[in-house]
Amino acid sequence: MASLTLYGLKNCDTCKKAMNALDKDGHQVTLVDIRADTDLAKKVPAWLKAVGPDALVNKRSTTWRSLSTHDKSQVEQGEAEALLIENPTLIKRPVIETGADVYVGWTKDVQAVF
Repeated sequence: MASLTLYGLKNCDTCKKAMNALDKDGHQVTLVDIRADTDLAKKVPAWLKAVGPDALVNKRSTTWRSLSTHDKSQVEQGEAEALLIENPTLIKRPVIETGADVYVGWTKDVQAVF
């Protein structure tokens, strides 16, 4: 099976569900802590290019709710990069890299790919 990198948080329930399902299906999964062990300055631009801000920004998060109207408007205008680098918990989790593709979240659509 494929080797995958899952960017998330160890205590995130969605990340745990994704890890368990991927492990069960025989994938080699490496969990990388999105806050502590990820070079966001390198990863965020690539993720934004691959999936866009609508998929990458978690607008249901506590971090999103605490942002100023100005910051939220920047995201709406497609200028999310700096904000995501500053606030890694604003990134929708998990972010799964296959080597060729990037998937965000653990929705039925993403689960169907794996």
